[in-house]
Amino acid sequence: MKIERRTRTESEIPTSSMADIAFLLIIFFMVTTVFSATKGLELTLPTDEDTDKPAEEEEAVFVHIFDDYITVDCKPMEPDDILPYLEPILTVNATKPVILYTDAEAEYQDMVRVYDVLAVTKTEDNPWPFKVQNISIPTQSEVQEYIGLFGSNPFETRCNE
Repeated sequence: MKIERRTRTESEIPTSSMADIAFLLIIFFMVTTVFSATKGLELTLPTDEDTDKPAEEEEAVFVHIFDDYITVDCKPMEPDDILPYLEPILTVNATKPVILYTDAEAEYQDMVRVYDVLAVTKTEDNPWPFKVQNISIPTQSEVQEYIGLFGSNPFETRCNE
């Protein structure tokens, strides 16, 4: 009697619907994921009421953060001296812009420290009789755009004039 040899079939996991399941899981997680709000810097966009007002030409308060010191309107200052300097200026005009420009060599913590000093006036238990309402921090792309328009960095040459 002759014994027939069976050909052994390889066991295989069916993967034909694996791509469908993967895409369904991706879509599920994209739809159900909740992103936490950033707790970093508070930036507010202007309202429609602000855009209806005619733009007034006025000098902004310029805070320049270098790698080892800080200047406010070209005067060297410590972070704790900024609010006493701003008090007479912002008591008269609370919407006066404050430009916060940081050098590339300065540490990020220095900029955050100065921003926190300015943001103290926005708290409920504000010890100052004014609020710093308009803080502007130019981005690197804005600085590059200014350099393209003016030929130099207007924030760097401000105190040299």
